[in-house]
Amino acid sequence: MTWYVLLLLLVAAERLAELATARRNAAWSLARGGREYGRSHYPAIVALHAALLAGCAAEAVYRPFLPALGWTALTVVAAAQGLRWWCVLSLGPRWNTRVIVVPGLPLVAAGPYRLLRHPNYAAVVLEGLALPLVHTAWVTALGFTLLNAVLLRVRIRCENSALTYARTADPLLGLVR
Repeated sequence: MTWYVLLLLLVAAERLAELATARRNAAWSLARGGREYGRSHYPAIVALHAALLAGCAAEAVYRPFLPALGWTALTVVAAAQGLRWWCVLSLGPRWNTRVIVVPGLPLVAAGPYRLLRHPNYAAVVLEGLALPLVHTAWVTALGFTLLNAVLLRVRIRCENSALTYARTADPLLGLVR
């Protein structure tokens, strides 16, 4: 259990690093005329991600560590972190935890965005399922996955609308390779 709590603390520290990166990138985007979309659903996303970590810690107390499941899930968690930071690096100052679109900037089609439209959300789905399962917290994994699916539906619809609006407002935008 001690190692699992340490893992959760490391993930929490990573989240704080993400928020610092997002804050810096938001300032960059807003300084270039960026517009934020979907502000109303953002607090629910933050709350759900905080609840994921709390749920993992609370439920793991009552669950055994099953090595075959735990080590496999840990591998998926590590892969999700790698994918997330590949997204961050690929988008550079345009990556954010919020939906902020800077007018005049083309869509990014480099890195994981060559393969998936929303790779960062794939990382979130993988991590939300796998992180609890590292210590057999299947109720947390199921609860997060279901609630996250609802929020991601709202979020992806918001992001797609924002990007579509930005492209139609400036039809000269292409893809950055």
